[in-house]
Amino acid sequence: MKRELTYTEAQSQEMALSALMSKVYLWMTMALAITGLTAFYVSQNLNIVAAVFSSKLTIWGLVIAELAIVWGLSSRIMRMSFATAGILFGIYSILNGVLLSSIFLLYHMDVITQAFIATAGTFGAMTLVGTFVKRDLSAIGRFLFMALIGLIVATVINIFWTNNTLYWAITYLGVLIFCGLTAYDTQKIRAIMLASSSPENYEVGMKLALLGSLTLYLDFINLFLYLLRIFDSKK
Repeated sequence: MKRELTYTEAQSQEMALSALMSKVYLWMTMALAITGLTAFYVSQNLNIVAAVFSSKLTIWGLVIAELAIVWGLSSRIMRMSFATAGILFGIYSILNGVLLSSIFLLYHMDVITQAFIATAGTFGAMTLVGTFVKRDLSAIGRFLFMALIGLIVATVINIFWTNNTLYWAITYLGVLIFCGLTAYDTQKIRAIMLASSSPENYEVGMKLALLGSLTLYLDFINLFLYLLRIFDSKK
């Protein structure tokens, strides 16, 4: 039978949870800043832009490197040191920034700014939902994951089909999916942090917090990319 926590223990656990969640959002924000600064820097250097985007081999190499890092962090983070995991997250943020530098070449700055502000507001609202909603979002999360797989398949199909109606259906569905995933992932991360928020699990908690920040980082980036399409269509 599970022992009831005393008031002092519960208060201590809540403080530990708050500290870990603060790190989740701090690391996510730092990663977003690294990505944004890298993207802007690369976009202002035409030699780098040419070197990256003139070769499909280079682009695919960057994509594969990103996927390898995400897979490595997701599956092996408990086997590596926290410092190594942090460095890999930083490298991933830089690589993503290199690929996303094309945004500054394809969209006007006012569109990028508006999309970013909308993303930040929407993301913040959905994290509040995930934080304060009492209902277990696990079933919704599983449904959204299946919908995300369908979205990826539809996106790949539309690369060859290039159907405008499907393009916009994917765009608006992508916004809905990542709004839902932001709320679900926030709730899931809080539950994981709560389970590991004890002094003896400090290093484990830090690694899980880093993994949580990566998850929310990906939610933010994807939500931003879909909203960017919508804001650009208004210009």
